[in-house]
Amino acid sequence: MCEQKEVSIHPTPSRARPAAGEPSCAEFGWVRPRGGRGRPPRTARRFAAVLAVLAFSPVIAFAAEDNCLTCHKDIEDEDGPAHLITRDIHFQNGLGCADCHGGDPSLDDMDDVRKSAGYRGVPNHLQVPDFCARCHSNASYMRNHNPSLPTDQLDKYKTSVHGKRLFENRDTKVANCVSCHAVHQIGDGKLPHSSTHPVNVPATCGKCHADPAYMVEYNIPTTQLDDYLQSVHGKALIERNDLGAPACNDCHSNHGAAPPGHESLAAVCGNCHVFQMELFDRSPHKTAFAENDFPMCETCHSNHRIEKPHDAMVGTSGGAVCADCHSADDGTRAFVVADTMSTGLYKLVSARDQAKTVLDDAIAKGMLTTDVELMLGEVDQALIKARTAVHAFGTAEFKGKADTGIAKADTVLARSKALIDNYFFRRKGLALATLFITIVAVCLYLRIRKLG
Repeated sequence: MCEQKEVSIHPTPSRARPAAGEPSCAEFGWVRPRGGRGRPPRTARRFAAVLAVLAFSPVIAFAAEDNCLTCHKDIEDEDGPAHLITRDIHFQNGLGCADCHGGDPSLDDMDDVRKSAGYRGVPNHLQVPDFCARCHSNASYMRNHNPSLPTDQLDKYKTSVHGKRLFENRDTKVANCVSCHAVHQIGDGKLPHSSTHPVNVPATCGKCHADPAYMVEYNIPTTQLDDYLQSVHGKALIERNDLGAPACNDCHSNHGAAPPGHESLAAVCGNCHVFQMELFDRSPHKTAFAENDFPMCETCHSNHRIEKPHDAMVGTSGGAVCADCHSADDGTRAFVVADTMSTGLYKLVSARDQAKTVLDDAIAKGMLTTDVELMLGEVDQALIKARTAVHAFGTAEFKGKADTGIAKADTVLARSKALIDNYFFRRKGLALATLFITIVAVCLYLRIRKLG
């Protein structure tokens, strides 16, 4: 008999020799009692049996193989499902072909697979949402696989433009789950190769929405992708890889995708532009836009082709968006407000630029400018606040921010000039001191020569 004994990291082999053909107890972390023989313990015998089965039973190893992949890899090219599935998040987490398509993956003949229990095959376009929802709408199932994923995607999809057309109109062209997520290479949205990675979302939506031939029967524009790529959002996301910039689904939602209504547009933009939304809600434009059925943010900024805001958009000139609705002839107060805000922005920017130019000169001359640079930062903040306050569409909110910024810019300018004056004063003092020292040195030299 063998008895259990704690084995050190470097165990000393037992002096007891096993009988011929008998496995050594030391191999299993056991030590035979002195003078004892007999059989290894039950745990050791089971372990040896498992090794023997694994070594000499290829039939069992073969039975665990997924014949779906084995066959399909032979008949498909590199773009086939059996090859693409290695990049699929479901496959990477242990799910196989049968988990979606059903059937017995251990069978060799496809006819037998079709007859096997649970076989579902390939769903058609209309069946895909319910096909995916078998798992993704099952809270208890998803809790064991990925509890962070919501289980209401199908319910949201049914409220979307896509879902309504699919379930109510039986539209086989409208987007379903695999249209956006792909089929056999579904990736985590955080991975760069995934069709739902933020950088890839515009192109994913653009597969349909930028195809005029495909979208012709829906009577909606197909310039959205091109407009977005030229917008401030598109350039930030695609060109600068700024994942904080919005893609299509940030504004339209994903599973519940729908165009924002006029009244909800400010709330959509307000998810990011919070201060602008709050100012707009208190402004006279909120009521005026609602009465005239104008889109809120879109009226001034457009929707997909949103350009980077600039000061020339505010004012009464021909290029300003204010002039699209207001003019000097209509006698409205709004025209005066637009002109006041435009003038205030121009003065603030001019004061800031002039102050910075003089401050940069003081910095180049080596003067101690730390406090003045901090104050210039406050001017920049005042400029941001003034530009934001434009969305209040009134002079009270705007004028306080602009006047504060101009006053601080004037202070920066005055202190920078004082530093430069101090610089030249020191240079003059140094020159006079140098001249005085030189004269004294010459006089001493002449005096010494005369005494010599």
